[in-house]
Parts: sequence; structure tokens; C-alpha cells
Amino acid sequence: MINELVVKNRSYRRFYQNQPITPDTLEKLVNLARLSASGGNKQPLKYILSCNPEKNALIYDCLAWAAYLKDWNGPPEGERPSAYLIILNDTSIPSPTLGIDVGIACQSILLGAVETGLGGCILASVNKNKLTAAIEIPQRYEIMVVIALGVPKEKVVLKEVVGDDIKYWRDSEGVHYVPKRTLNEIIL
Repeated sequence: MINELVVKNRSYRRFYQNQPITPDTLEKLVNLARLSASGGNKQPLKYILSCNPEKNALIYDCLAWAAYLKDWNGPPEGERPSAYLIILNDTSIPSPTLGIDVGIACQSILLGAVETGLGGCILASVNKNKLTAAIEIPQRYEIMVVIALGVPKEKVVLKEVVGDDIKYWRDSEGVHYVPKRTLNEIIL
């Protein structure tokens, strides 16, 4: 079961925007992160939830979507996420393992999303100043990443890395391909 969830947990960037996600669903996903490990049990992460179209539009305008897809500026209207989770660092809680906590939280959230038929994408390319101002995030919180969520509209296929080229791409049908190194290559 976990193998299936991990394989299905891809970076989806196109969604059925008209299929809403409820606040309750977002809270359940954040609860998975809350229950996950935290270095030193510091628990410095906080979350902003959005499934409101107006707030979603403010968040969308602060994101960059796919570094390797140079001619694509993100999903068009109708294919945008139905919800977002903004993961914040509470700077009043010092944590030397903050980056590890963020990774664990993201993985827990996205595995939970896949289990419920959703998909998502972790976005680290965020205009943090613009987003902080747009949704009035208090100064003590630092934006770490944004997770876009929705019902996936795209097919993502894993491929074996050829040579050293790890760049993902899309074919003419919009299928998204993601090269992965072989198990033999990563085990020393």
C-alpha cells in the first residue's frame, strides 16, 4: 500500500479546478503533518489553508510553476489548484532541523492527498514578500513552501534517467514525464 501511494505521489501541476476541496479535507491533511516527526519535537511549522477561489487567486499570482518547462507559465484558468496549504516557520520557535521538518510535513500531506484521490505540487519558488503582503501574514512567520492541491488533470509517467538528463518534460499530448535514477545507481 505505501509503495502504491509513493509511486502515485507525483508533482501534479494541472488540476480540475472546478472540483472543490473542503476546509475539513485540508485540516485532515495538516493533521497528518502535525502527527509526523519533528526534530527535537520543536514543532515550528504553522499552516495557512485556502480553498476559497479569491484567496487562491492571490496565492497563485505569487508562484512559479515548473523550472524545466521554460515556455509554460503555470496552469491556465480552469486547471489551477482548488486549494493551497502555505507552510510557515514560526520564527519564535528556533529549530535547527527546520528543513527536515518541512520535508517530512510535505511528504505526509501529499501521501494523505493521494490516498484521498487528490494530488499536489510542492512549490518553493514563491514570491514571499508579495504573498506575505497579499494575505497579510504576520511578521513572525516565514513562508517555507506552498503546496498546491486538487484533483489531478494530468498524467505523470516515471521514466528511467538516460545519461545524466534528469529534466522532466511533457509530450505533445500533455503527458508529463519524470526521469528517475535507477536503484542500482543510488545504492553505493
